[in-house]
Amino acid sequence: MDVYFPSGFIMCRGITGLSNTCLERAKRLKACVGGFLQRQDLSSLCRYRKPRLTLEECLMWKESFEKLLSSKHGLYAFRSFLVSEFSEENIAFYLACEDFKSTKSATKMPSKAKRIYEEFIGSEAPREVNIDYETRDITQANLQSPTASCFDMAQYRIYILMEKDCYPRFLRSAAYRNLVNQLKVKSTKAKSKKAIAIKPPHEEEEPK
Repeated sequence: MDVYFPSGFIMCRGITGLSNTCLERAKRLKACVGGFLQRQDLSSLCRYRKPRLTLEECLMWKESFEKLLSSKHGLYAFRSFLVSEFSEENIAFYLACEDFKSTKSATKMPSKAKRIYEEFIGSEAPREVNIDYETRDITQANLQSPTASCFDMAQYRIYILMEKDCYPRFLRSAAYRNLVNQLKVKSTKAKSKKAIAIKPPHEEEEPK
């Protein structure tokens, strides 16, 4: 389905919806810690997390948003990026919906659905996501008799939101570019060491 987004329209819900005082505080906080979060979290993918991230996997994230989310390292990197942009609630809601759909106990489904709605969709939700009123109303109605698909419309809206706006900005971010460069350097060094290891010794020339 084709979705049209007006030029310049910012999809991800971030600091723009805050009051002036909160906005200034959020901007200062972002300036102080935003870059630090990205450098630290994404760099750790190269060193500490196992199995370690490879250059091939990191470059694969450019192919599609789906491939980014299907990668354990990619999901971690993208979530860290959204944290730095104060819009982490989008991926948190998406993952909560994925978990909800895997609920096997019908007796647990109503309480889980209520928690998700109150945390991400309700009028006083602490991590409210940016969806239209129609989707909100339909989702609220679905909670009367919750099924595994009751959040599907809202989840789809947030998926498109991230795919059309957040995902391209993640690929353009300094954090992602730096990560790719780090992995390229590591890959080049590893290939050089391997080449040296398999290089045959020089044969001594026989005296004439």
